[in-house]
Amino acid sequence: MTGDGSRRGPVTELVPLRVNRVAHAVLGLAPGAGLLAYGVEAATVPERAVAAVAVLVCGGLAVRGYRAGVRCEAGRLVVRGFLWSRAIPRTAVTGVTGFPAVRWTSPGGRRRWTPVAAFTTVSGETRGVRSRKRDNTARLRRWAARG
Repeated sequence: MTGDGSRRGPVTELVPLRVNRVAHAVLGLAPGAGLLAYGVEAATVPERAVAAVAVLVCGGLAVRGYRAGVRCEAGRLVVRGFLWSRAIPRTAVTGVTGFPAVRWTSPGGRRRWTPVAAFTTVSGETRGVRSRKRDNTARLRRWAARG
């Protein structure tokens, strides 16, 4: 989806197909449901407290899994992964690997790379899913090349 960022110029969101996004969310929801059931049946307060914290963590992972992708802005790239997000200045981006991962250089001159887990292909994917991931990676490469 392409839109106008309020202060950053044009913004492009690159995300997997909805079926992939839901599958990523299930990675947090499934264990969360099991932990919720455990917490309900737990005998002691500490067990319930630990289960409650674990359910919250799983919920966070589910949301992050659903939102995993890349946001291409005029001056920076935001890679949203399952555990954290990284904002990379456009001028620091040096390329995109086939993994895919973004190669970039830190302000101190250190060469870095940030994987884009949402676009990693795995065996058993349908042609459409794989095609969307490849298209998103190609669009990311074009964005990086225009830097």
